[in-house]
Amino acid sequence: MMEIEISLDNIKIHPSWKEVLKEEFLSPYFLEIKKQYLLAKKSGAILYPPAPLLFNAFNLTPFDKVKVVLLGQDPYHNENQAMGLSFSVPKGIIPPPSLKNIYKELWQDLQIPISNSGDLSPWAKEGVLLLNSILSVEKNKPGSHKDFGWQTFSDSVIQCISQKKENIVFLLWGNYAKSKKSLIDSTKHLILEATHPSPLAGNKFLGCKHFSKTNAYLISKNISPINWSIV
Repeated sequence: MMEIEISLDNIKIHPSWKEVLKEEFLSPYFLEIKKQYLLAKKSGAILYPPAPLLFNAFNLTPFDKVKVVLLGQDPYHNENQAMGLSFSVPKGIIPPPSLKNIYKELWQDLQIPISNSGDLSPWAKEGVLLLNSILSVEKNKPGSHKDFGWQTFSDSVIQCISQKKENIVFLLWGNYAKSKKSLIDSTKHLILEATHPSPLAGNKFLGCKHFSKTNAYLISKNISPINWSIV
């Protein structure tokens, strides 16, 4: 029988998130997530993102800095792609098709030049929480960790932001992200919905103008806008 200890000390995440999500981290379901994750690791499976980047989104965007939530589904499952930020890949990795469409929309909307880098860390540091609903995956097996309980955790993150903050922009791209709409208080926040940026969705994402709409809303609430450029 595998004995697993769980405490706030052994979760590598920004202190601001430890505080607001304390009850989640100490809950039975989170213990089960950790158990499933460690069992998968012990079996010899290659897991993405690398363990130090599991909570990368939270470490780059502390709770008090969140202005925008961009929700993805689960991490990239190919080698060297997942980095703990939704839609993002590390420097030197070719941007996947969905991200290329995001960049196209960024150009059409705000005339921001299309970057060769797929690393969205600059957005995270601007206050965009790049949150995947499922935080881990096995190599070459998309959705392989969908039963670990990660969705319970990420749903709680969304609800926590909705309840404890005001004037956040939630970007829900695709049907999966849109299914989380009920977790958000639309009287306190802006919810922007669009087709998924994947080319498989028929490129209907293009023309949504979510980047300019986000900044217009933030400015209207006396919040500094997001610098969407990727240097």
